[in-house]
Amino acid sequence: MKCPFCSNIDTQVLESRVVDEGDAVRRRRKCSKCKKRFTTYEKVKGSVLWVVKKSGRREPFDREKIKRGVLRAIEKRPISLEYVNELVDQVEREMLRHEREEVSSKEIGSAVLKRLKKVDRVAWLRFASVYLEFEVLTDFEKAIEGK
Repeated sequence: MKCPFCSNIDTQVLESRVVDEGDAVRRRRKCSKCKKRFTTYEKVKGSVLWVVKKSGRREPFDREKIKRGVLRAIEKRPISLEYVNELVDQVEREMLRHEREEVSSKEIGSAVLKRLKKVDRVAWLRFASVYLEFEVLTDFEKAIEGK
């Protein structure tokens, strides 16, 4: 494994730990040259999951796209980056458990909303306003009232 700091290829594994409910391995490594430590993750690469958009267009599943949307929703909210990463992991696992090659963007958005609602209603409303394409104030009012 190449060191991300000095590009040396001689690194040592200090610790390995199973993570993501057994779906990945986290390894702490140390570079033999610069002595800096870094973390790597090993994960089995599964089949490509496709997302079907509202327009009918298909695109590969992109966990970073979900993460960016959640990060915008939690801006200035008391939610840790660790929680965001776990939320994205949970959504990805949920979509893969469907054992289908395609999932709808609606399924992904609903899975994110379900998790955000449990932890922060403001972040949930922000995400919902984009995902559900709120256009007028009454859209917000209906969402808050649960209609």
